[in-house]
Amino acid sequence: MKSLNPDIIVEMLELAYRFEDWDKMLNTTGILYSYAQCIYEERQYCKAKKLPVQILDTERPLVYYFGFSHLMRGIVCQKQGKYEEARNSIFCYAELGWMEDLGEDGIEIAEEFRYLARANLYIVEILSGKTELLEGYARFLQENPEELLPGLDTILQAAIQYGLDVDGLLHTFAEQSAGFGDYEDADNISHYYSYCYHLALYHKREDRVPEALDWTMNCLELFHRSGHDRNFKKCLALFELLRVAATDEQIQRYQNIMMQFLPFSPVH
Repeated sequence: MKSLNPDIIVEMLELAYRFEDWDKMLNTTGILYSYAQCIYEERQYCKAKKLPVQILDTERPLVYYFGFSHLMRGIVCQKQGKYEEARNSIFCYAELGWMEDLGEDGIEIAEEFRYLARANLYIVEILSGKTELLEGYARFLQENPEELLPGLDTILQAAIQYGLDVDGLLHTFAEQSAGFGDYEDADNISHYYSYCYHLALYHKREDRVPEALDWTMNCLELFHRSGHDRNFKKCLALFELLRVAATDEQIQRYQNIMMQFLPFSPVH
């Protein structure tokens, strides 16, 4: 177990998350947690026996790997609708101060996970049906704008699932959300894909077909560029449901995307 490189495991988890490979994520989070637990127990044993403690060459303190394993497991459970299990994972990384000898860096990391736990508990509670928390969540997002993109995606998912009107909340954050497409880091891009798709579904439910089509086209282009076939197919199905109301321009955008799958340019 000690021969594992935890930083490579972290990278594997991040990649699996971007491609929504939940089974791989669950398996890999178990490996990362077992690694962290093994190292921690060995350190405690050496400390108790007054033996020298081996210093591992890792990019982050050990507390990070404990927290990250619980964080990613919680995300998988949330995505699968296993909200009670997601809560349990959140509670595990909400308080990592039980670890001894954290040091300044470790204490700072534990605080970061405590903040993430607060944000993610809002998400789990709202998606599980506690929509009365939306007002408090909106205040949290105003105070923590770095959480706005996944936050609005959560609000849209809840609106679709529970038949809510969230036009007011979308209007409140309209100025900030206009810049979502400018993000370049992988995590935010992944959140943006999901946000676009759920915004298209929300507009469709509200019978705003032109807006639904525009966001569906954005989704198709985004998912095609990312190579995310499963999500591309979902957007394709949504477009076909809305095709009858599509404008000539939207049909042309759609055809341009489809043309990219051909091995040659058609002869005109």
